Amino acid sequence: MVVIPKATVLHPCIRPCRVQYTVALDTISPASVSTIENGPLQIRDAKQSDPFLVTFDESYDVDNPEAWPKGRKWAITDVLSATGFNRILVSTIMAPALPTIAKELNMSSTESALSLSIYLLATAFGPLFIGPLSEIYGRQVVLHASNIWFLAWNIACGFANTKELLIASRFLAGFGASAIYSLAGGVLSDLWRPQERGRSLGVYLLIPLLGAAVGPILGGFIAEYTTWRWMFWSTSIFQGVMTAISFDVFHETFAPLILNRRAARLRKETGSEQYYTQYERQVGRQSVARATTQALSRPLRLLAFHPLIQITAIISALGYGTLYIVISSFADLWISYYHQPVAIGGLHYIACALGEIAGSQLGGQLMDVLFRYMKSRSSDGEHIPEFRIPLTMPGAIIGPIGLFIYGWTAQARVHWIVVDIGIFINMFGGQLTGMALSAYVIDAYPEHTSSAIAATQLLKSLAAFLFPLFVPSLYSALGHGWGNSTIAFASLVLALPAPFVIWRYGARLRQRAASTY
Repeated sequence: MVVIPKATVLHPCIRPCRVQYTVALDTISPASVSTIENGPLQIRDAKQSDPFLVTFDESYDVDNPEAWPKGRKWAITDVLSATGFNRILVSTIMAPALPTIAKELNMSSTESALSLSIYLLATAFGPLFIGPLSEIYGRQVVLHASNIWFLAWNIACGFANTKELLIASRFLAGFGASAIYSLAGGVLSDLWRPQERGRSLGVYLLIPLLGAAVGPILGGFIAEYTTWRWMFWSTSIFQGVMTAISFDVFHETFAPLILNRRAARLRKETGSEQYYTQYERQVGRQSVARATTQALSRPLRLLAFHPLIQITAIISALGYGTLYIVISSFADLWISYYHQPVAIGGLHYIACALGEIAGSQLGGQLMDVLFRYMKSRSSDGEHIPEFRIPLTMPGAIIGPIGLFIYGWTAQARVHWIVVDIGIFINMFGGQLTGMALSAYVIDAYPEHTSSAIAATQLLKSLAAFLFPLFVPSLYSALGHGWGNSTIAFASLVLALPAPFVIWRYGARLRQRAASTY
């Protein structure tokens, strides 16, 4: 056998793009790899030359997640979606009750704000461990373990009788909740082909996007009509139900692990130790400790050494931080300036949810249309990740426009519907950009999607944790008009040039990037 050139992708289940990644293999010859046509890596000749290489059947394979029936794939997608909804809802549900909680647990204003935002801090660091672990032990066991962990600590929040216990429990609950951020992209990459990326992302995001907005609405009514502890008990009941459903519905989707199990079964049934997978050959020479260390360090290595991850992480962090600036201050705007009741003020979060839902659903449709158009225009008929980037450009303009409208109409205290329209436009534009960047990361890093998303999630969650901390000072010094205009100008300066940089240099940067292993 000879060594495959470094331009070849690791395993046959991955859908590679035209510009490949630096991965050295020593399992099949260069001549054995045929062309790529937006499908699995064709290794028919390799299989014929080495009958012990375990792969998926090229025509149809019942074990290949991409070939599963649509009903099973949508069921798994829906389970992820509902789980994501609950975990995002918990991040914001206690916002309207912070004064009540602070009084009962003798918390300062800083401590009460910390009890809310420390959940987001945990979601910054959790994916750094959970994403790589899912690429070692599979998606299924990691999802189930994180579900149970999150459930236990969310229940503990409801029974907290000291501020220290509440803050600690919120952090640990957020750590478990963070699994959805890195797992979702990996599972969607496992299940759906590039031409289905827009629709699958749109369906997955439909319910979770409600979470950030429904949280304060639900929390406002709970705070007004019952104890704040039901914020955690009610979401724990929902999480318990979803955990039970996921044990029945969620099947393992990580292709390398599925192939490894097939190879192990063949070795046992035949008594021959010659059966192997490309993934086993790649990591077979490494000790468990080295393989684990390499996997756990992957998100930070991607963030430190891959310019494309750095660019997408910064732009995503800016949008995510802006979202949580709005979420953390929106209720106060209606209560303190428009003098509306807590429960009624919380209803304005519906405008946030509707903007994000409209952006995700239209963005999903446009993404698939753009895929077909760009592929047909390509000289060789192949898809490359940079074809996702044009969709980010309108969002980079629409989002700041909405922020300008929101800021100055709030400053002038005009009718509430105009303020809500401004925030709707902002959320719509932000979601267009966010979806396209997520699809780009999934397509650009097919072998380690969860680790790549974990790398971007680090900056996103840190921004969501830090940005709301300076909001009171920002609005106090500049008002809503210039305060939001400052954020909008920053978005235009950073987010607008980024798509052009990725479009022009993305393929070249990916080609030069160090191995994701």
